Amino acid sequence: MTHNIDLPLAGRHLVVTGGSRGIGAAVAQALAQRGAALTLIGRDESRLRAVAETLPAPAAGGRHATVIADLTVERGAAAAIESARAALGEPYGLVNNAGAAESGAFLDTATTVWRGMLDVNLMAAVFCTRGVLPAMLAKGTGRIVNVASTAGLTGYRYVSAYVAAKHALVGFTRALAMETARDGVTVNAVCPGYTDTELLAESVERASARTGRSADEIRAVYERSNPQGRLIEPGEVAGAVAWLCEPDQKSITGQTLVVDGGSIL
Repeated sequence: MTHNIDLPLAGRHLVVTGGSRGIGAAVAQALAQRGAALTLIGRDESRLRAVAETLPAPAAGGRHATVIADLTVERGAAAAIESARAALGEPYGLVNNAGAAESGAFLDTATTVWRGMLDVNLMAAVFCTRGVLPAMLAKGTGRIVNVASTAGLTGYRYVSAYVAAKHALVGFTRALAMETARDGVTVNAVCPGYTDTELLAESVERASARTGRSADEIRAVYERSNPQGRLIEPGEVAGAVAWLCEPDQKSITGQTLVVDGGSIL
C-alpha cells in the first residue's frame, strides 16, 4: 500500500487501548490527524465516545469505532480485538496504552495490588497483542507500540509494583521485536516521564495524603525531576507514538523512545 506523505496512515486501521483520556486520547488525535481509522478500547463508554467525536474523520472514509472492555481478562481482550476487526477490518497497528499506577511503600503494598499492576500494565498488552499479531504476520506488516514509562527503565520509590510491571512491559517489547524482526512487524515502547494527565493528578493527591505536603509542592517535585523544569504534555508523547506507527519507520524496532525532557540518558 502506498501512502500520502501528509496522511501516512490513510486507509489503515489502528487500535488504541486506554483511549478515553490522557495520553490515550492524545494518541487517538495524533493518529487520526495522520489519516487513520481508529478503534478506541476502554472501560468508560461515554468518555470513549466523547473522544471519538472529536477526531478527524478517517482519510479513506468510514468512521471510528469504540469498544468497551476489561482488557485485564483474556477473554475480554480477545473479544475486544474481534469487535475492532468486525468494525473496521484487520488492524495495521496496535497502541497498548491502557495502564494504571498505585503508590505505597513496598511493605504496605498488598499482593492484590501487585497482581493488579501486572494485569493492567503488562497482561492487557500481551492479550491484545495476541489478538492482532497473527494477521500482521500473515500480511508481512504491522506496528505495535507499547506505552510504558521511565519507570520501565529505572527505579522510583513507593511504586515498586508499577515499576516492576513497566519493566516487564519493556522486556516484552524487546523480546517480541526480536521474534518479529524478519516479518515486517515492528514492536517498540514509548517511555514518558511525568506527564500532565489525570493519572498524574491522582498520583499527586495520593502522595500529598501520604506525606502531608501540599499538592502544589508534590507537583513541583515532579516538575523539577525534568531537566526542562516542567511536566511532559500528552501531545508530545502522542507524537512519538504516532511517528513509530508510520509505515516509513520500518527499521525501528525493539526500541524504547524516552519522552522525558532528558531526565534519563
